[in-house]
Amino acid sequence: MDFIEAPAQPREQTIRELREVSRKLVRELGFMRNTLAESDLAPSAVHAILEIAGTPGIQARDLAALLRLDKSSTSRQITRLESAGLVERRASNEDGRSSELYLTKAGQQLRRNIDAFASGQVSNALRHLTPVDQQRLVALLSQYVSALADDNDHKPSQGGAGSGTESGVQIVQGYVPGCIGDIAGLHGRFYAQHWGFGVFFERRVATELATFAAALPDDDKALWLCVENGRCLASLAMDGNPHYRAAHLRWFIVDDALRGTGIGRELMSRAMRFADARFDETYLDTFKGLDAARHLYESFGFVLTQEEEGTQWGSTVTEQQFRRRSKGRA
Repeated sequence: MDFIEAPAQPREQTIRELREVSRKLVRELGFMRNTLAESDLAPSAVHAILEIAGTPGIQARDLAALLRLDKSSTSRQITRLESAGLVERRASNEDGRSSELYLTKAGQQLRRNIDAFASGQVSNALRHLTPVDQQRLVALLSQYVSALADDNDHKPSQGGAGSGTESGVQIVQGYVPGCIGDIAGLHGRFYAQHWGFGVFFERRVATELATFAAALPDDDKALWLCVENGRCLASLAMDGNPHYRAAHLRWFIVDDALRGTGIGRELMSRAMRFADARFDETYLDTFKGLDAARHLYESFGFVLTQEEEGTQWGSTVTEQQFRRRSKGRA
């Protein structure tokens, strides 16, 4: 979304200046070199190590989406990291045909070395800025990166991961006509079949989702949908509260036809990038027994913090709350 107001200088000049600053930033951080962060790895390999460390169990297609690389380049990168003894593949508990990526002990040590180097590099630079300017810098850079990511997410698919699937399903952000009914229907059918939930639950989903959608667009809220031929087949929302610096992950569901395609993990990846750029913490409410979903949540760093019997879904279940601290925040 463009902001329409009288600019302090011509937009073209701002673009030129920002591009020049970006080029200098890339050079000063060392991305023009063959290796990065005093390691023997190329910049893309260093980022792969950091992303696997941040999301243990991530699959190759999701790593490709995060790194903005095509699947073949990512596959070659993973193979090289495996050969170096830094990364290992393990069979997925959800789908035996898929593999998950984890750092080896050597990979974990390298990640610590990279973190130490990068933290020192940033710390030395920040000494030249006042504490107020440091916080302003972080906030503005986070907004800029988020805007770039959002623009990339909305570009048409070029055959890579992140914007769609081989079946033609597209991930879009924001309200789509009919999505409230589709999402409520997905919840109603799934939880009626597997958990015996009834009209109380489906009505609550539809009512609260409609209220949420009416508030969009909002800088602190986001809704991602998987759409095929105008019909929503999966959803995930982030309902942020800037006062408490926390975001509520809500209405995460994937149609049975898309299970095993990586759509759920892709939605989670986008949501976590959104949360990391804006909030200190993300939480979600669920209940005991949804093991596949719990495995996915924990792979993104969520930790079970509360568990007790309750009836907020209209039936008695063991309610659970999971929380996750945003990357880069203590």
